Amino acid sequence: MGLFAEYGVADRLTLQVKADWQDGEDAFVDYSGRGPIEIGATWQVWRDDRNAVSLYGGYTQAGEGRNAGYAAPGVGDHDWEARVSVGRSLGDMGERWGMGGAFVEFQAARRLRDGLPDETRIDATAGARIGEDWMVLGQAFGGAADGGARWLSLEASVVRDFGVWSVQAGWRQTVAGQEIPISRGPVLAIWRRF
Repeated sequence: MGLFAEYGVADRLTLQVKADWQDGEDAFVDYSGRGPIEIGATWQVWRDDRNAVSLYGGYTQAGEGRNAGYAAPGVGDHDWEARVSVGRSLGDMGERWGMGGAFVEFQAARRLRDGLPDETRIDATAGARIGEDWMVLGQAFGGAADGGARWLSLEASVVRDFGVWSVQAGWRQTVAGQEIPISRGPVLAIWRRF
């Protein structure tokens, strides 16, 4: 179970907090406890009618659960992350396919880890609105730890709006990797806009 909160403190600056509670088991170990807690800020560097570029910087304090998918529970201490995001609205192209508000986003990050190998991450999202209250999302989460583990997970989901609340339901699965556990399972999230 996880929490993600983002709050805009200015037109181009947002603060984020991520935290989770983990209850897991694999072939070698069962574990339960607080996962990593991450705090960070995103600054929108540039924006026009169809494109946006932002920079993120964050700090993570490790928890008792898995602090990396390829490491034993509790291994690792703290991390620093720098991330760049580039997003583009597809405008009329999405509307020709019957989807409004279609977009794509790509992110690249470098995570400097204490007690674990440093990581490079690449994430991508494509999404579109179908009608006023529905959105479909396709996401890919990939990365590599220096000198070892590599992973790629895919996620597909739908989001239904209920005023300021939204419910997301989908499925995430590891589709490729090296030195990591294969994971798969449902994604369920509740969003609140304010």
